[in-house]
Amino acid sequence: MTLPAAGPAFRIHAALDRLAADMPALGIAVSGGGDSVALMHIVAEWGRGRRIMVATVDHGLRPESAAEARQVGRAARALGMSHATLLWRRDTEVGNLMANARDARLRLLSGWAQRNGLSAVLLGHTADDQAETLLMRLARGSGIDGLASMAEWRDAFGTRWLRPMLGAGRQELRDWLQTRGIAWIDDPSNENEDFDRVRIRKAIASVGLDVAALARAANHIGEARDALSHYAAHAARDVVIHNGSLTLLRRAYQDAPVEVRRRLIVAACRWITGADYPPRRNTVLHALNSLATGHRVTLDGALIEPAGDRIRLFREAAAALRAPHSHGGTWDNRWEISGLKPGQHVAALGMGEVARVKWRLSGLGRDEAAATPAVWEGDRLVAAPLIRATAPYDMRPLRGAADFHRLVMAH
Repeated sequence: MTLPAAGPAFRIHAALDRLAADMPALGIAVSGGGDSVALMHIVAEWGRGRRIMVATVDHGLRPESAAEARQVGRAARALGMSHATLLWRRDTEVGNLMANARDARLRLLSGWAQRNGLSAVLLGHTADDQAETLLMRLARGSGIDGLASMAEWRDAFGTRWLRPMLGAGRQELRDWLQTRGIAWIDDPSNENEDFDRVRIRKAIASVGLDVAALARAANHIGEARDALSHYAAHAARDVVIHNGSLTLLRRAYQDAPVEVRRRLIVAACRWITGADYPPRRNTVLHALNSLATGHRVTLDGALIEPAGDRIRLFREAAAALRAPHSHGGTWDNRWEISGLKPGQHVAALGMGEVARVKWRLSGLGRDEAAATPAVWEGDRLVAAPLIRATAPYDMRPLRGAADFHRLVMAH
C-alpha cells in the first residue's frame, strides 16, 4: 500500500520500520481513544504477516470501562487481531491515583506481553503528549531527564516499549480516522480539570501554543540528555563489578560535572537494587553532597561508601533484610538462586550472623557481607555461599557490567 508522504500513517509506518522491522510478534496497548485506535489500524496495515495482539487495561475507574474494552475487542478482531482485557484490582487508594494507574497498566501489559512471547508493546503517545509532558514537568522544576522528549523506545518492567507516533499530532490522527469512518471513544476524564494534564492541554489551546514547536524543544533537550549520557558512560568505563557490588574510580567521578556524577550514582543505585525508577532528585543531591565531604550514605536501598581512590556501592543490609524470602529462583531482585533443598529458603545473612561466618576472608566489608544471600532452614543458618562457597548452593547476580552501562544510558 502506497501512503501519502504528508500523512500521519506514512510517518508512523516509517517509525515502525525503524523500531520494529525485525520483530515478528508485537502487542498494542489500546484504550479505545483516538490515538490508540489510530495506532491499531495503522499497525494492522503495516504489520501484515506478523503476529499482532491487542490488549486493553480496564482500570475500573469508570462504570463504562468494561463496555469500552469489549468495543475495542470487537474492533481488533475485525482487523484479524486477538484481544485481551487486563483488569486492575486496586488494593489501596494510597498515593497518586493516576501514577498508580499508569504503573499498574505497564505491569499488566508487561505480564501479558511476556506470557504471549511478544517482542515489544506499542504505545500511542503523540507529539501532543510530548508538548504536554514538557510543560507539566517544567512547572514542577524537573531536571533535564524530565524535560527531555519521550524516547521512541525504552526497556522497563521486563518489556520493550515502542512509541512510533511521536511524530504525529492528536488532531491529524483524528482527522485520519474520520476520513475512514473509524469510530473511537472520548473518555470524559479528558475534560476533568482535576488532572494536571487536562489543565495543561487546555492552557496550550487557550494560549495558542505551537504543539509541534514544543515537541521539537523536548527533542532538543533529549539530544542534550543523550550527550550527557555518553559523557557519563565514558566516566564509568573503568567500573569494577564483583559479587553484586560496584566500584567507581573516584578520580573519574570527581572530575565530572555534577550532572554526570548524578547520573553515575543513579545508574549504580538502580543496578544495585533493580529498581524500575531512579531515586528522587532531592535525595540524590543529598547523597552527592555527603560523598563530596567523604561520608558514606544510603540511597534507596544502596550503601555508597568512599574508600581511598574508589567509591563502592553495595546493597544496604537493612534493605536486604526486608526482601521476601525465596525458595528458589530469584531473591531481592538481585540474585538467581539454585541448589536449595526442601524446607530451605534464602534471606539476607544479617548483622547478627556475620561474625560466625568469618566474613573478612571473603574480601567483603562487614555491611556488605550482611546483605548477601544466605541459606536458612527455619531460623537456622545453613550456608552463606558468597562468604564461603558451599555445594550445592549457587548464587549468581542477575545483573552484570552490560546492564550497568545500559542504565547509564537509560532514558
